[in-house]
Amino acid sequence: MKNDRVPPTAPVPLSALLRHPALGLRQVAGRSETDTPVYFVHTSEMEDPVPYLLGGELLLSAGVHCPEAAGAGTYWDRYVARTVQAGAAALGFGIAPVHDTVPRALVEACDRHGLPLVEVPRQTTFTAVASAVWDAMAERRHHELRSLTEAQQSLATAAARPHPVPAVLRQLSQHLGAWTVLYGPGGPGGPDGAELAAAGPRPPREARQALGALAARLRSGPSSAAGRATGAAGEELQLTAYGLGGPAGPEDRLALGVCAPRRDGADGAIVGVAVVLLSLLTARRVVGAEAERTSALVRLLLGAEPARVAGLLSRPPGQPGQPGTTPGTPDGGGLWTVVHGRRRGRGRDDGLLATAALAAGLGTPLVDLDGDALWALFPGEGEVRAQPGWTLGVGAPVPAADLARGGADAARALRRAVAERVPLVRHGPARADGIGSLVDPAEAGAHGRALLAPLDGAPALLETLRVWLSLHGSWDRTAVALEVHRNTVRQRIARAGALLDVDLGDADVRMELWFALKWA
Repeated sequence: MKNDRVPPTAPVPLSALLRHPALGLRQVAGRSETDTPVYFVHTSEMEDPVPYLLGGELLLSAGVHCPEAAGAGTYWDRYVARTVQAGAAALGFGIAPVHDTVPRALVEACDRHGLPLVEVPRQTTFTAVASAVWDAMAERRHHELRSLTEAQQSLATAAARPHPVPAVLRQLSQHLGAWTVLYGPGGPGGPDGAELAAAGPRPPREARQALGALAARLRSGPSSAAGRATGAAGEELQLTAYGLGGPAGPEDRLALGVCAPRRDGADGAIVGVAVVLLSLLTARRVVGAEAERTSALVRLLLGAEPARVAGLLSRPPGQPGQPGTTPGTPDGGGLWTVVHGRRRGRGRDDGLLATAALAAGLGTPLVDLDGDALWALFPGEGEVRAQPGWTLGVGAPVPAADLARGGADAARALRRAVAERVPLVRHGPARADGIGSLVDPAEAGAHGRALLAPLDGAPALLETLRVWLSLHGSWDRTAVALEVHRNTVRQRIARAGALLDVDLGDADVRMELWFALKWA
């Protein structure tokens, strides 16, 4: 048999072709299973079809290779045996132009070998049969893709609900028409009592026990196991158990069990989505990380200093604090990198999925996405990579107590990136051995504040001056960065120059103002 070589396409049940009103096909011999799958249509008048078949075909023939109407019993028996050996799904025999009826010897041979034999009437061409098969395949494939898309959306929505695991199980059960169950560590014989959650119509006890045994087998290492059982009405049930990924060993592995009366092409992909979601929802590292982030948020809202809770967020998930530290105290004393982002062009994404995708791309779970704006935090001095469709500004690494300054640096870097039309700009820290090291910081700050005092109370003028100087006096790029008209930039710069009583066309004046902005 060659049926294991058929492609992963959506097959058409032979019964659908028999019901097609325009074809007029009639089964006259062979097994009568209604779900016999047809993957191809192939027309051949060769005496031996084996070299030309892959398996799963509806083989069409008008019997040209055997014109004798009688005495051909041995010939037809050999022909049908070879067709079955090739793995054909069924044989379609055309009435005309050679034969007026289906040969009796062919009917008997198909009955003996269990090959479905379909009579193709005189008025139906083989091309019409093939066309009907391709149309049915396209329709089934479209239906599967639509079902898969709807299932993915509903499963993702369920994963975002307050009680995500039961919600995902319920959605999976509805899409498959199956009983779904989450098994605890150790399987049904383990100390946790096997079923942590379940959804859907409960199958007979024997089926549940068989599915539980499959889940228990996953402790030895395989990622999935399959079997069969009998339902209450005598129908065949398909049983499958899937191990949920995570850092735990096989003895602590959770498992998803599915007991379904049938499975089609899209069901496997739908289950795959559910397995991924349940793995993420039940993984201990995810639960631990979420708990620590929640603790940090609660302590911040209750007045804790950022530096006191930063350690809860900067540890790798599941890693305990260093010896001698306690929750809520700095256990790394490390730096943080702030990222600001702006979406390029237009686009609307599902909030949960878009945030998850950006978190994965950036390499940090600390991501806030609000429409076309993005904020992210990186523990340490991580390498921030450009993201498709986004313009990013990256601040210099700062201690947790100086996150506001890091955010301001990231915002300035983002404005430069937007103005220069580049995907990412990094704000570099001031050099310790630069010209600023020659000036006392307190005196420099006092000088900068005194020089810029006329702009107190005019933050728009001050920020426009800062961006304009950073972009070397470019009106257009400053307008893009600030999202204002270039005439507005000209008016603000002229107003700032008048209040400061300086000539902004003088390079020495611009240099002094730049240092004043940095020092102040």
